[in-house]
Amino acid sequence: MVPVVLHKFLAPKPKNGTNLGLNGSYNNLGYFKATFNISDIKRSIAQYNLQQTVYNEDLFGPLQNDSIVIVIQIHDRITYLRHLIVSLAQARDISQALIVFSHDYYDEEINTLVQSVDFCKVIQIFYPFSIQTHPNEFPGEDPGDCPRDIKKDKALQLKCNNALYSDLYGHYREAKFTQTKHHWWWKVNRVFNQLDVTRNHSGLVLFLEEDHYVAEDFIHILRLMSKTCSDKICNILSLGTYLKTYNYYGDSKKKEALRAKQQSNKKIVEVQPSWTFQVLPSLYQHPQKVEITPWISSKHNMGMAFNRTTWNEVVKCAAFFCKYDDYNWDWSLQHISQNCLKQKLQAMVAKGPRQVLRSAKRYLFPEYLISSYAAILKKNKLRKGNGGWGDHRDHKLCMSMTIT
Repeated sequence: MVPVVLHKFLAPKPKNGTNLGLNGSYNNLGYFKATFNISDIKRSIAQYNLQQTVYNEDLFGPLQNDSIVIVIQIHDRITYLRHLIVSLAQARDISQALIVFSHDYYDEEINTLVQSVDFCKVIQIFYPFSIQTHPNEFPGEDPGDCPRDIKKDKALQLKCNNALYSDLYGHYREAKFTQTKHHWWWKVNRVFNQLDVTRNHSGLVLFLEEDHYVAEDFIHILRLMSKTCSDKICNILSLGTYLKTYNYYGDSKKKEALRAKQQSNKKIVEVQPSWTFQVLPSLYQHPQKVEITPWISSKHNMGMAFNRTTWNEVVKCAAFFCKYDDYNWDWSLQHISQNCLKQKLQAMVAKGPRQVLRSAKRYLFPEYLISSYAAILKKNKLRKGNGGWGDHRDHKLCMSMTIT
């Protein structure tokens, strides 16, 4: 149940014809919800990015190095965002955090919602090369660009802009897919190297998205994980999971069954120990189980946190990120880990997800962590990218946003 005091974040403001904001009222008629003035939006974005206003700093004081910085990548899904904000509002110690809302879509209703956050410090940043502000030119959809599925010989005959630069699979770029990777790289560079409030911050930075949902003890868990695992052992912390539900009690029963099966087979085959532990109920204390494992993009990209030390190593490998033919930021980060970093990305993963958990109250706020190394069953295969990122203009834009 959402506390009554937080209902204000869930209730849309009444709209009328005289107060539509820059892009009008909400409806489901497509990506561009209404007519807007691009010049006005660009001016507003530039002003936000220049002023770097930190809301509520007078109430909660300046950012401390042991504080968590939470960076949320936002597009236009305001309903999801409302519920994420409600979950953040209920987190213990959230008043010590700074939330950076990173937008690639300018909308007055979203701005009003973000600026109504009153439980911690808040700053807004706006990705300046969005499809919204460049609808008919790169990095948006230029009318002179090649259609996605046109054959290369035909593209060369047409002399469309990017005829020479199809991807691994013979397709040409689609702006709506390239934007997310550009936005991700821009925002991380901006948070670590440009924003006055964060560019000297040496503590943890947690990356969320608008459709995530956090548990009330996620800051507590992050701090425990950070204390438990040094940078030399693991350089990324992961709170999330793609499991839709997580059955704490059921998981412990599975563990018991697996242990019994392993015991019966012990004489036949040597079973490697696994660091897969479950949170067990207890009247007095309970552990939170974590696993140390090689970072895998498809498993550990949700609720991901790292510090400046990790970022400084990653950003040195910018070319491996920006020129890798994959439109996914997480696959591109995996490419960096496997092909560039001296110390590959190693993650500490919370076995009870701190992002999608909505119940299991008794398992929150563990007193300590039990950690283990995942059994390495097979080596992660190096594989080619998913494509969608063959255009040299995307490579150049991405590299131009890199700050070292």
